[in-house]
Amino acid sequence: MTAYIELQVLTHFSFLRGASSPDELFSVAAKLGYPAIGIADLGSVAGVVRAWEAEKATGVRLIAGTRVDFSCGRRLLLYPTDRPAWSRITRLLTIGKRRAGKGACLLHWHELKAWSEGVIAILLPHEADAENAAALADLRAVYGRCAHMALFQRRRPDDAVRIDALARQARDAGVRAVVTGDVLYHAPDARLRQDVVTAIRHNCRVDDLGYCREVNADRALKSTEEMQRRFVAYPDALRASVDIAEACTFSLSDLTYHYPQEKVIEGLTAQQALETMAHEALDAMFEGNPPQDYRDQIAHELKLIAELNYAPYFLTVHSIVAEARRRGILCQGRGSAANSCVCFVLGVTSIDPIKHELLFERFVSGERREPPDIDVDFEHERREEIIQWIFETYGRDRAALTAVITRFRARGAVRDVGKAMGLPEDLTSSLAGLVWGWSAEGVGEKQAEELNLDMSDRRLRLTLDLARQLIGVPRQSSQHPGGFVLTHDRLDDLVPIEPAAMADRQIIEWDKDDIDALKMMKVDVLGLGMLGCMNRAFTMLEESKGLKVGLADLQSDDPDVYAMIQKADTLGTFQIESRAQMSMLPRMKPRRFYDLVIQVAIVRPGPIQGDMVHPYLRRREGLEKPEYPRPELRAVLEKTLGVPLFQEQAMKVAIVGAGFTAVEADQLRRAMATFKMTGGVSHFSKKLIEGMVGRGYPRDFAERTFRQLEGFGSYGFPESHAASFAKISYASSWMKHHHPDVFCAALMNAQPMGFYAPAQIVGDARQHGVEVRPVCINASRWDCSLEPTRGRYHAVRLGFRQVRGLSNADGASIVGARGAMPFESVEDAWRRSGVPRAAIEKLADADAFRAFGSDRRQGLWKVRGLGEAPLPLFAAADRAAKAISAEGIEPDVALRPLTDGREVIEDYRSLQLSLRAHPLTFVRNELTRRGVTRCADLANIRDGRKVEVAGIILVRQKPGSAKGVLFITIEDETGIANGILWPDRFEAQRRTVMSASMVGLKGRVQKEGEVIHV
Repeated sequence: MTAYIELQVLTHFSFLRGASSPDELFSVAAKLGYPAIGIADLGSVAGVVRAWEAEKATGVRLIAGTRVDFSCGRRLLLYPTDRPAWSRITRLLTIGKRRAGKGACLLHWHELKAWSEGVIAILLPHEADAENAAALADLRAVYGRCAHMALFQRRRPDDAVRIDALARQARDAGVRAVVTGDVLYHAPDARLRQDVVTAIRHNCRVDDLGYCREVNADRALKSTEEMQRRFVAYPDALRASVDIAEACTFSLSDLTYHYPQEKVIEGLTAQQALETMAHEALDAMFEGNPPQDYRDQIAHELKLIAELNYAPYFLTVHSIVAEARRRGILCQGRGSAANSCVCFVLGVTSIDPIKHELLFERFVSGERREPPDIDVDFEHERREEIIQWIFETYGRDRAALTAVITRFRARGAVRDVGKAMGLPEDLTSSLAGLVWGWSAEGVGEKQAEELNLDMSDRRLRLTLDLARQLIGVPRQSSQHPGGFVLTHDRLDDLVPIEPAAMADRQIIEWDKDDIDALKMMKVDVLGLGMLGCMNRAFTMLEESKGLKVGLADLQSDDPDVYAMIQKADTLGTFQIESRAQMSMLPRMKPRRFYDLVIQVAIVRPGPIQGDMVHPYLRRREGLEKPEYPRPELRAVLEKTLGVPLFQEQAMKVAIVGAGFTAVEADQLRRAMATFKMTGGVSHFSKKLIEGMVGRGYPRDFAERTFRQLEGFGSYGFPESHAASFAKISYASSWMKHHHPDVFCAALMNAQPMGFYAPAQIVGDARQHGVEVRPVCINASRWDCSLEPTRGRYHAVRLGFRQVRGLSNADGASIVGARGAMPFESVEDAWRRSGVPRAAIEKLADADAFRAFGSDRRQGLWKVRGLGEAPLPLFAAADRAAKAISAEGIEPDVALRPLTDGREVIEDYRSLQLSLRAHPLTFVRNELTRRGVTRCADLANIRDGRKVEVAGIILVRQKPGSAKGVLFITIEDETGIANGILWPDRFEAQRRTVMSASMVGLKGRVQKEGEVIHV
């Protein structure tokens, strides 16, 4: 019979306090023979869902609770005995969090009484003194027989005396004592990790922790036998832990989630309203005569939606999209929503699932019975309007954003641990510069040796080891970009709600994976920079050229647009602008929309690792015939030439080829999508291969198919998602091809976004015949704007937004003061606008005063000569007096102009670009003397020839699927060059590659069609 249950365990979701994950704790608990353990994170229940998942994996029962530290200094563990008691705890925590603000919980002792029913409370005492006696009396008064006091060791002198005195105090107060282990980590070897996170929390060195260090270093989970040995004198207190565990019958599986019951048509239920709206929209779409396959699909979907009671969810999303369109906010449903014909006819997505043969069961399944997940992208800068509308519509007691758990990444872990271990800041910066942000390995000894460091130094070795241990460990909770959880009843009956860092937002403590595990519905209101860019472009197109076009108006069939895409002339477009995409486009040669869908999806780690890319390209180029051993497989894979590129295809292959049920196929899909957490799809190997062999497929074909599907383990793309993105890819390409002036201005106004900096965007526009004009005090607005020319395109005038350090408010003041009357001088601009002199100086830095005949240096000289701003009352009189009196105007000073090279440097410093010349222009003679080839000349060099090129680094990419290969893109005054650094070369030149802004590359030219690499 169990003699002890551990009830005082913090996980690493008590950020920078606990040092172990729920998985580690439950795994060790299972090995130690615990039937259950209690998880009580500090002022939080953030870790209980992961602990619940660990419960299912290990068989160790979770007792879910929390620890609360009160304003008076008292500390309690709170455990709910049943479902209503859980709600009382979450409501109590919500009160404390709303009062304290993000990441904190401030509660007062007198607030306990109202939320105490059904809750077991365990006092965590300090000393057996009068204060503790008073706390016991108060505890007993609130909780009665549910009041307990913990006995735990501090491993200090006279600890046994202290524990005995506490036990007597509890007995005298009529409060039952209970033994706890005060656990902070799963095993003794995690103690150093715990010290480091404590130092990070206190922003000090481990050596300087002092009294901030934990009271003792014996905080690992211990066996029941060990706890019995230590507390043999207190058998009832040991037994109390078991009694508490037995009394706490609450499980997270008891949580029932109710979605809001939407009412959009008076007198109709949500299901009836959805059916009415869907049929009316379908009739309107096809002018009263919809095709039979659309009618059948709508009927099938509505039947399943009714069965699962999901109609309110669809109505919510429709309402959100309708509100966005009412406000003129561009939006587009994507992801699995595009698998639904109901979503299509209601305008949630513009992707036709009938036309693209998309699988509705990828979205909603009667057997799976899991909540649908619809993602809607909105213009990034206007998404907040929709977020606040949702809060206002559903109420702040029933709506909140999900959390995002910010975890240590490789660079941050090195910096934080290095600081905690006392390493110099320049050293930790150098170490951090040796790794990629998402690296799972951290800094290795070999890499550290490149800095000539002494790896025999224990502190340095500990830093690297502990930094590796922290990669992936939660650091803090932040908010999801737009994942809303909405409920019919109070949301804080399920989970605590706390204020977000952003004003007027609130979040729950659980993230999207927790929500999925609990089968709670989530509406994703996401921001997409390209949608904002496209809306700007459509608006500018109408204002400047009188053309009214929208995303839905583009038919995706313009051969000239596809010709541009085939040449990889896609800088700045959506999804097909990366170096890898540009390398693939001349080989793929997209000619129609579905080619673009494949293009978006194929340059992904999943297809690459699954060896799908080259077979598909060979078949597309006619070098290899598609293979279809059975007719049913041809129906699934014919449109991708026999290669499974999408999650939906993988599911269909499993169903028709191996006899998987829909539920098993979805489990396969989930395994593909969550490879890093589940270990991939390998456990499906036998069932898939043997199932296909049993249905007459050759074994080698079955094994090859499985290897391809296994490639999805890193990232398998849904076809519906690819189709939604391809729609925006085409729209951005259409705008770039037909209206490069509009596209350039809109893209500049949407920065920062995408792969390329303003200098590259402007350079690309100029190559396409667009005139770009500099920032001007009398012509620029805040945003980049279009100005008429005699040429084919409008000129793009750079806006004040491009001036480094100039605020939007100051820019608006300048434009407003200028009105229809241009400024006459630097002083006139300063006085009329009323902006600080520092703002005028930033404009001079950006060479914005050439309208007055002043170059950059003269403009700065005049700014430095400005006096104090006069009071507004006297400003006009002061200007008039100066106009009359020539003596009031300081004579111009002749300053030596800056050199051309210096002007370019200053342009980049103040504007991030230069319209004068490319920086490499000034060193081209020297580069030519050294035999350095221009980037544009690579097209004329034969394959395999040795070459050297040089340029500014635009992009560094090191995909996980590339096995250590680094892709680097550089730019000189003639164009760009793409370099491939093999792992040994990258490691040898790591410091240069990671820190330099301009490099030279020596290597061999590699040509494949129109694709060129060095």
